[in-house]
Amino acid sequence: MITEIESQIYSAEAEYLSSQDLGVLKTQILYLEERLKIYEQLRTQEAEIFQYAANQISKNFADESELKVKQALKHWLLILRYCGMAMLFNDSLYLQQQILSWLSAQIEARQTQDLEKHLYSYLHKRLKKVLGNEQFSILQPYLEQSKNALLK
Repeated sequence: MITEIESQIYSAEAEYLSSQDLGVLKTQILYLEERLKIYEQLRTQEAEIFQYAANQISKNFADESELKVKQALKHWLLILRYCGMAMLFNDSLYLQQQILSWLSAQIEARQTQDLEKHLYSYLHKRLKKVLGNEQFSILQPYLEQSKNALLK
């Protein structure tokens, strides 16, 4: 997204943007505005979203060690934040390079895959409720990318 906007700006250095290019730029800016709203909502409601997930984990994984639960929650807190940034940039490669490339080894080493699969499903459910279907559909590809990379 950012590089697409930058590309339009660089094109405008040589000459004014054509009507078609200007329309593309306007669309990209509107799309960025929507993504910013989603990002801000994630930021302001992060505690509530994760409290719900933590409550569900406590209820359904009462025998799980507190350390593993905390680690899983921290993982998904980081993942959601990076998903938010990747969504802003419209760049799934950013997500892969910044967190997914190294976090999967940690999850595997700590043997928290089952716990994290359930945590993902609780977060998925809560995010869909908090964001609504339309906004959630914009964030969802990045969450799915994370799930597929980390919870094999």
